[in-house]
Amino acid sequence: MTSSKVPSLSARIERFPIAGSFTISRGAKTEAVTVVAEVSQNGLTGRGECVPYPRYSETPEATLAALQAMQDAVAGGLTRQTLQAAMPPGAARNALDCALIDLEAKSAGLRAWSLLDRPVPGERTTAYTISLGTPDAMAAATARAAHRPLLKIKLGGEGDAERIAAVRKAAPESELIVDANEAWTEANLERNLAACDAAGVTLVEQPLPAGKDDALARIRRPLAVCADESVHDRGSLAPLRERYDAVNIKLDKTGGLTEALAMADAAQALGFEIMIGCMVATSLSMAPAMLVTPQARFVDLDGPLLLARDRDHALRYDGSLVYPPDASLWG
Repeated sequence: MTSSKVPSLSARIERFPIAGSFTISRGAKTEAVTVVAEVSQNGLTGRGECVPYPRYSETPEATLAALQAMQDAVAGGLTRQTLQAAMPPGAARNALDCALIDLEAKSAGLRAWSLLDRPVPGERTTAYTISLGTPDAMAAATARAAHRPLLKIKLGGEGDAERIAAVRKAAPESELIVDANEAWTEANLERNLAACDAAGVTLVEQPLPAGKDDALARIRRPLAVCADESVHDRGSLAPLRERYDAVNIKLDKTGGLTEALAMADAAQALGFEIMIGCMVATSLSMAPAMLVTPQARFVDLDGPLLLARDRDHALRYDGSLVYPPDASLWG
């Protein structure tokens, strides 16, 4: 066997500046730090990108090391199927899973959705994120984005009723979804939900900390509530049925597109609505997630819109419409 026929894995850390800053309840950042995996064989290269998330004790350096530790396994014929047991869910497995799918699609001369026997994704309206700030600052940011049909509003605890009221006044026609990023408490949960309901919010994402969200099962929820940090893969779905109405599927949580698609099927079977979400990252992270969009009620794939620059062959965004990737980018 020649060396060109043996698959090889390489990985690297990349950095992309954010346009301004991105602020949630846990803090602000000014760049997206991603880790890219590339699997090459027979003159073809498959790519995948992930975003290590400190909330889950991930760092770019540890993620890079985890990928580099898989080089012998890849050379030995690791497939996306055997990968699922070879690595735990998380950012590193996501990058490698998506790289393997990309390479397999290129080798077969197929688009990824045909390879995986999934519906062809079409253009979808993506949410556009408004960062956490003062009510006045958020209202000003919202006014600049009020032409967008779907806005995702980052909230952060005390003062959220004033924030969401200010946002709604600045964007009277937009559909609003809210992401509290675990910042609410049992003491202010019902008050903040009521404020969101009064503002015509469609969905509230992860209001309480993961593992401390039992109160959601004990109250009457006036609007749909979506799990994010409380849900990771298929195994975490069933216990959430009394607390949540929807789940946010992110490839960096599931550990790749393979599990994300299986999780979407399982979530639908349990009666959950689906959001397909993202971290702040480039189009290479968004491209595989587009395969989940046919099953999603909410699409939140605006990561590249928050960057000062995207990578080459980026996804096409037309206002808030996002289109499936060209093969030159992924899949």
